[in-house]
Amino acid sequence: MPIIVVDRKDKSGPVPSIFQHIREDIRNVFERDPAARSTAEVLLCYPGLHALWMHRAAHGLWNRNLKLSARMLSHFSRFATGIEIHPGASIGRRVFIDHGMGVVIGETAEIGDDVLMYHGVTLGGTSLEKGKRHPTIGDHVVIGNGARIIGPVQIGHHTKIGAGSVVVKEIPPHSVVVGIPGRIVHTDTPENRADEERMLQDQSVMPDPDEARIEALQARNAELESALDKLQQELDRLQGQFDRARGGGDLLATVDQIRGPRRLGTK
Repeated sequence: MPIIVVDRKDKSGPVPSIFQHIREDIRNVFERDPAARSTAEVLLCYPGLHALWMHRAAHGLWNRNLKLSARMLSHFSRFATGIEIHPGASIGRRVFIDHGMGVVIGETAEIGDDVLMYHGVTLGGTSLEKGKRHPTIGDHVVIGNGARIIGPVQIGHHTKIGAGSVVVKEIPPHSVVVGIPGRIVHTDTPENRADEERMLQDQSVMPDPDEARIEALQARNAELESALDKLQQELDRLQGQFDRARGGGDLLATVDQIRGPRRLGTK
């Protein structure tokens, strides 16, 4: 299955103004967070928004080769919000960082549109070489709290990364990933947009591969116990018939006595 990734340079259409970005971000918060009550509350009390807005300014400075100014602004943003975003990172539209404390986004990370991430997420690198060393996140991706996505891997569109997962490999679109290391436990294209949004937003819809394996082992164990019970019942029945025919004795011992010389004679 091909990996569908985002390329910020390929996004077409007019570039939104600062105020369009702000209105879009505020509207996105109301759509994503049922705890949001008023525009004033969103403007003043959502560090994820503040970090994104300061990142846009820092990213602009970075692209104009004002590296030190960009780093200083991102450093202030980290101090003020608890969210560390390198000014070189590329972030799309309508991205929402919920709560946000402890989020780290590396220099060469690329994030698509309509991405939702929770606190403690790390988009980190593993290489000491310059160049692409951080993840690329597609559109409409949900990243659970504490998840780590490490290295220049690509995460396909409409994917959900479970809380606490560690992803070090590429993930195809429409996947659900859980565990350490991250394992794909579900890959499917929803029939409609409503089902897709429900799958992405509902964190309870998260299959547990270990639980599934344990349940399969328990079912297999029950089948084996049932088969052993039937074998024991058949053995008891044959033992009863043997007792009536020979007037006592052990059926299995007699069978061994009969078969023993035959086995020796064949060697």
